[in-house]
Amino acid sequence: MSNSSALGPLLHCSFAPETRTSFLFLLMILEVVVGLPGNLLALWIFCFRMKIWKPHAVFLFNLMLSDLLLLACVPFRIDTHLRGDHWIYGDAFCRINLFMLAVNRSASIGFMTAVVVNRYFKVLYPLHCISLMPSRHAIRLSVLIWFLVMIFRIPLLTADLLHHKGNRSICRSFASYENPPLAISLHYVAYVAEFILPWLVLMFCSVRIVWFLKKQEQIVQQRKFKSAIRSVAAINVVFTLCFLPAIVTGLSSLAIKRFRPQDCEAFGRMALVFMVSIGLTYLNSSLDPVIYTFSSSMFRTALRNVFKRTRK
Repeated sequence: MSNSSALGPLLHCSFAPETRTSFLFLLMILEVVVGLPGNLLALWIFCFRMKIWKPHAVFLFNLMLSDLLLLACVPFRIDTHLRGDHWIYGDAFCRINLFMLAVNRSASIGFMTAVVVNRYFKVLYPLHCISLMPSRHAIRLSVLIWFLVMIFRIPLLTADLLHHKGNRSICRSFASYENPPLAISLHYVAYVAEFILPWLVLMFCSVRIVWFLKKQEQIVQQRKFKSAIRSVAAINVVFTLCFLPAIVTGLSSLAIKRFRPQDCEAFGRMALVFMVSIGLTYLNSSLDPVIYTFSSSMFRTALRNVFKRTRK
């Protein structure tokens, strides 16, 4: 049987899993209402109040940029949700929207990892060349991260992502294809790998930093080392909370499809939980301003000055 038809790619169990829930709708609204103002404030602080651009600040700026671009795409998902999961913006913008969501989610993960690795070397190996990296090298590394995440998500621009169910057009990158095309299979592999590998790096760096500082309690009292612990802890909590559920439920959906292919009811329930978990990944971009605050003393100082002037 052909992998596609005039109506689009064939779906497992001959249906597109239902994704409309009040929780998902309210979650996306919350993410936009909280995340956009927080990241716009961060953008203003980075552009007009940050006077010294160390590598750490360069990575945080790019993290903020990826969050802002991702959150700018979420209103289209909210609108589609309100229309009964019906996409009205056409095939080309469906691909662009999903490409932007995926690229900026991947970039956010990449720059969170860069922040933690930067902290790791600053604490454990202060004289290492990575710790002494000039800002221009951090900018080049940031450009490389953007380039790589875009390259890995190009399949989303080439695949047929608009599915048809009755009179609805459904725009998803995580539809359960009967036989996924190569581009979508690569997208799935990149999605899992971009969580597992950075998560292992984050856990390793966190354990090493805490273990090192516990052995040298006198330095823990120093402000910069307390800041490092807060920064790494905030990133780990946000990363795990926002991304782990989508990985677990996504792999569970694939397991049901692989080992219980006729159990469409179980597959539909797990697919629904997975799509809600995908919505939870957007929450990362709303919570990242917490990371800027914990990670950069210059950002905290600029933020305090903003609020002091507001009170006057």
